[in-house]
Amino acid sequence: MAIAHHAIDYVEFTVTDMVAAQAFYSAAFGWTFKKYGPGYAGIRRMGGGDGEMGGLSLGEKGDGGIGGPLVVLYSEDLEQSLARVRTAGGIIQKEIFEFPGGRRFEFADPSGNALAVWTKAR
Repeated sequence: MAIAHHAIDYVEFTVTDMVAAQAFYSAAFGWTFKKYGPGYAGIRRMGGGDGEMGGLSLGEKGDGGIGGPLVVLYSEDLEQSLARVRTAGGIIQKEIFEFPGGRRFEFADPSGNALAVWTKAR
């Protein structure tokens, strides 16, 4: 399945208890997870599809992410997307960084909503 440029591709939830969160989402919705260590678990795509549809990120109350998901967009040109977000008035929270499978940056829109933009590893 091709990923469309600037489409919503991934939703990340900040959780305070990784084990409890995985147990809840597994029991409530049948979600399965790919563990990347104690602080992160990817939510596998439903219906046997490849890849992930979201993730659980371990955080603490007061981190800013508790209580709201991180919406993640896909980009074919991460540097161009970063420049466009800056020009449009987005507030960069995390500059471009690498993670398993790609690179991304995180920002807040003018209303304070948290978003990120990612691209595949080169």
